[in-house]
Order: sequence, then structure tokens, then C-alpha cells
Amino acid sequence: MEALKNFGKYPTIFLAVFALLASTLLSLANAKVHEHEFVVQATPVKRLCNTHSAITVNGQLPGPTLEVNNGDTLIVKVINKARYNVTIHWHGVRQIRTGWSDGPEFVTQCPIRPGQSYTYRFTIQGQEGTLWWHAHSSWLRATVYGALIIRPREGQAYPFPKPKRETPIILGEWWDANPIDVLRQAQQTGAAPNISDAYTINGQPGDLYKCSTKETAIVPIDSGETNLLRVINAALNQPLFFSVANHKLIVVGADASYLKPFTTNVIMLGPGQTTDVLITGDQPPSRYYMAARAYQSAQNAPFDNTTTTAILDYKSAPCPAKGTLAPKPLMPLLPAYNDTNTVTAFSRSLRSPRRVEVPSEIDENLFFTIGLGLNNCPPNFSKNQCQGPNGTRFTASMNNVSFVLPNSISILQAHHLGVSGVFTTDFPVQPPVTFDYTGNVSRSLWQPVPGTKVAKLRYGSRVQIVLQDTSIVTPENHPIHLHGYDFYIVAEGFGNFDPKKDSSKFNLVDPPMRNTVAVPVNGWAVIRFVADNPGAWIMHCHLDVHIGWGLATVLLVDNGEGLLESIEPPPEDLPLC
Repeated sequence: MEALKNFGKYPTIFLAVFALLASTLLSLANAKVHEHEFVVQATPVKRLCNTHSAITVNGQLPGPTLEVNNGDTLIVKVINKARYNVTIHWHGVRQIRTGWSDGPEFVTQCPIRPGQSYTYRFTIQGQEGTLWWHAHSSWLRATVYGALIIRPREGQAYPFPKPKRETPIILGEWWDANPIDVLRQAQQTGAAPNISDAYTINGQPGDLYKCSTKETAIVPIDSGETNLLRVINAALNQPLFFSVANHKLIVVGADASYLKPFTTNVIMLGPGQTTDVLITGDQPPSRYYMAARAYQSAQNAPFDNTTTTAILDYKSAPCPAKGTLAPKPLMPLLPAYNDTNTVTAFSRSLRSPRRVEVPSEIDENLFFTIGLGLNNCPPNFSKNQCQGPNGTRFTASMNNVSFVLPNSISILQAHHLGVSGVFTTDFPVQPPVTFDYTGNVSRSLWQPVPGTKVAKLRYGSRVQIVLQDTSIVTPENHPIHLHGYDFYIVAEGFGNFDPKKDSSKFNLVDPPMRNTVAVPVNGWAVIRFVADNPGAWIMHCHLDVHIGWGLATVLLVDNGEGLLESIEPPPEDLPLC
């Protein structure tokens, strides 16, 4: 009765609340289950004049684009018909309580052996935008990757004008060789792996490479229309600049989180990162290059300095006269390879659309140094096995621990079953030694300790992690990805992080939410999140060369109270080791 009395006083509020509840219930009722089959197989793929037997999903490069709505469930059966072990990671999916479907080899599952299969099952909860999927085993993700597009719940809209069309733009990296052989050679020699031979857009290198013009990716647009480009950096080892000739890009999202829109000529994505941009057909109808090339922050390190292109093609562009060639598309002006100022200006423009709930009180204050290292040549190794600088072998670490994956059971299985001897929980949450991280570092600190050490977190704890680059071997921009979580990037800067001086710079109002943070070269970034997802979550550099060297750790989040705060039981078809 009281409610009815109040209805008379405030009919508009009641109706608004009722409409909101009704639309929420309707969108929940409309949630769908999408079932897919991924066949991982060797496929002949011709690029740069040569045909290679590349590992693909369903014979496609890139692999299938998965399209879902927020709230939907994905069931993907992965059948391994290749000659390598494989797993699939759903990059950026929160995997609330479904850590068994996260995918990193020997972290949440044993690999799917040749001839075997495994079905990944998970629900998209509260995420909208662009994510992607990729192999998380050896270097298979060089060719095993695809887009994962999450639209708003049915009946709900984007927080920006609805685009006329949407196009995934997947940036990749191509070796004119078998990527697994490239990795194995580096593992044998201890040196850095050979650099790639091309970058690609939607699987194609583009006009600036040999034997590539016919297949260059074409992105259609019409005069006056606004299109959404979902840009994904799926390159193995290289942060990339991306730009479109004569067109402004309005950034509206990153890593499946919306952003306060801002306009730019160029974006930078570290491997693993995604960025949603709106582009309007407001130029004379013609053909314009969209292009990507390296952002290279490590000094004196070889890198692939080529440029990949696709063509933004106005449908109303005049056809060339008979017997004449179409005019060459205009090329965008891309930043210099080492243009850190442009990267900094771009990353500092990212803001959440409105005030967000950032943890203000912190329960776990962690500080991780990240960077490279050099191992002395073991006495039983030949010179050929120590071809790193001055007869060493390359390595990498977090807080001086070079992460070693188990090989007989996954960390999550060992944790769940109480199997001892697989990992230890003594990962140092502060640097074992304090030093001038970005200065001239003593050579005694260049050789890390190998180990399978994890850091334990209590369910519900409010966590801050300072990620500090080091100048050991060379400083570098590291894209650090945390599985199972989104986090707020509350600050970043250069030099050594100083809690007294730098804490005042924290943005606790509208920081961007991401799953992969590009830690500035010779600098630091600070992230915050609540540990509300139980499981074993790897945190690693998304430059795959660095993962293999050990630039990773695992955050082991305990179960909370009751079923809804505990990880689900392992599925029956979880691969055996």
C-alpha cells in the first residue's frame, strides 16, 4: 500500500525504475549460448611469395571472428589436428569462477595434445567492446588468433552514435619461416630470436611488400558515414603505431571498456591491447592507406622496421579511366619508430567516461620490477649455446624471479587438488634488493633466480601493483597483461617510482580500465583492482619473446565465502598431462 501511495507522488521515478528493471530482465532472458568448433590444423598459407605450412584455426588466417552480446555464453570445442600441443586463451575475458577455461598452458590447464580436444565454456559478464582469442602455447599465436566482439545486451545501445558498419582491424606479425623453428633456434643459442619479416592487417602484409598487392585488405566506407574500427594488436613481439591517411580517429574504447571519447591522428597498441575508434567518411572520395609500423623503445635492439597497409576505400570514389591504373592511395604520416612522446601523450588521454569506483584503501601494496637479464653460460654449455651479449644467454624476470612453467600438471590443478612440489607461494611482492631501477644497474643484479613462485591474494582484497621497468640490458616499453581481471591504470611516469612524490599524481576519479598496461620505457605504471575472481592468474609481458625468458608470475586468488565466491569444479574433459 505504501508503494502505491508513493507511486501517486512520484509516478515518473517509479515508471523509470520499472522500465529499467524490465529491460534488464528482458536482456538477461535474451542471453544466448553460442557454440563453435575450432579445428587447429596445418594449412598452406602463401605470403611474401612463399608458401608455408602454417598452424591455423579452421584453415583461416586470421581465425574466425566470434560475435556475442554482453551476458552471452560461449562454448568452443577445440580439436587439435596439428603436430604441436595447443591451448586457446580468451584474452581479456574475466572468466569469473571459470578459470579452467582461461587457457594459458600449464597455468590453468595442461595442453591439448595432438589428436585430442577440449571444450572451453564461459559467460561474458559486464564486458562490452573488442577482445580477442589466441593460442597460449609456445609461439603458435603467431598464426592462431582472431577477434572476439562483444556488443551491448539486446535492446541496449553503444554510448556513442551507432556506426554504419564495424570492421575488425587485426594487426599481426609474419615470419617467412616456421615461427616454432624461430623460437627453438633462439632457445638453443640463448640469443634473441630472429625478427619478423612483415606485419599484417587482417592477415595480409599489404602493398609495400613483395607478392602482396593483390591480397591487400580493403576496408569499405561511404561518404558521410561513421564506421567503428576495432583495432587489435595480435603481433607477437612488437608494439605498433596505427593511423589512417587524412582521417581523424575518435577513440571510444580499449580492452572492452568504454573511454571518454577523444580525437587523435595516431594510436599505439602494445601486443594484446585493443582500441575501438570511430572514423568518418569526411574526405574526398578516394582510396587512403591505413598503416601500422613499429614503436621501438629498446635501444640498439634489432626490430622489423617494415610497414603494413590496408586500404580505406570510398565506395563512391570515381573509377579510373579505361587502361589507367588506380591512383596510389595516400599514405598516413606515422610517428618515428622511437617516438615515446607520442605514446605518452596518447596513453595520458585515456579516461573512463565517468567517475569510477577505484579502490581508495589498499590491502595489498605490491611492487614488481620488470625487465630483462643475462644468464652466465652454464659450464656444460658450448659457445654455440651462449650467443647472447658477451657469451651469455638472455633471460627476463619480475622481482628478480625468472618464471618457470611446470611441465607435468597445471598450477590451478595443483592448487585445487592440493598437489605439493609444483609451485611455491614465496614470490617476492617487493624487490628483493632496492636499487636505481632505471639508472646504471650493477652487473651483480643482471642474473635472476629461476623458479615457479606465485603470489597469494585473499579473496576480496584491494590490490595495488607498481610495475617498474628496469634498465638491465635495455629499458623497454613492456605490455603487461593480467589474466582474469580488468584493472584501473591510476598513474604512469618515467624514472623510478617514488611513493611520496608520485602518489599525489594518482587519478582516482576517472582512470581508464584495461587488461594490458603498456609500462613506459624507463618508467612505471600503477594499477589497482579488487581480487574478486578466485583462481590462478598469470601476469606476464605480452611480448612473447619475454614470456619464454621468464617475464611473468602468477597471482593465486583464494576462494571467498560460499559457492558464488569459489571457482567452479574442473570440467570432466580437462586435458590430461
